[in-house]
Amino acid sequence: MDAVVTDPTEPGPRLRTAVVQHDIEWEDRSVNLAALDPVVSAVAVQGAQLVVLPEMFATGFSPRTDRIQEPPEGPTTMFMVEQARRHGIWILGSVCVKSERAALPANVAVLAAPDGSIHRYAKRHLFSYAGEHTRMLPGTHTLTVDVEGIRVSVFICYDLRFADDFWSLAAGTDLFVVVANWPGSRRDHWRSLLVARAIENQAFVIGCNRVGDGGGLEYSGDSLVVDPLGRLVADGAGAGETVLWADLDATVVSEVRNRYPFLADRL
Repeated sequence: MDAVVTDPTEPGPRLRTAVVQHDIEWEDRSVNLAALDPVVSAVAVQGAQLVVLPEMFATGFSPRTDRIQEPPEGPTTMFMVEQARRHGIWILGSVCVKSERAALPANVAVLAAPDGSIHRYAKRHLFSYAGEHTRMLPGTHTLTVDVEGIRVSVFICYDLRFADDFWSLAAGTDLFVVVANWPGSRRDHWRSLLVARAIENQAFVIGCNRVGDGGGLEYSGDSLVVDPLGRLVADGAGAGETVLWADLDATVVSEVRNRYPFLADRL
């Protein structure tokens, strides 16, 4: 599915993005990485510059962190680095990363660059409803990275419910990306909050969610790309494995903010 967001007279930096919505074999890293290898290769051939994978894309959101955690340069992270280098792309997803200084791991979004460098964001808001706060350490810093001229800020799943973090980064962000394992029972919240974050921050928002069953939960997918006016420019993912495409233009963000200077009124 292709979605080209507007066509300004003088386009700014553009980012061709592939949002990979897929099922996850529970706690089976090798199977998931093997399944994703040809998918990433295929979207790279089709011109993807940024490939977005779900939260815990190699294992599922398992509470058994002793089974799924890995070192900072573990197999999932190095899979991403190798894919980024091989295809000359950026690739993003989250990994359960073992801490070198603490007893608990962290839920870390890894953004691998074409040159093999790694940017990391540890999930700040832990999902206490499911006990994540007893199994993971919260992050303390946000992450914004220039990706081919587009300023990208990264969040993980439950972070989506906390608008203040998005607000604090809005002025320096063109695109928010939220990777998730968001259950189908709250799918309306997922869709509504993604649109709200786009409207209130006048930025593009990508939500990449998994599908299938895992750990006794069903995941409905519903991955989306939303523009700075809250319009759905890539939708229709439903509950199946698919790839959403969107060509994002930084000029759209500046045009919307100049026309409707709402951010200046934020207290």
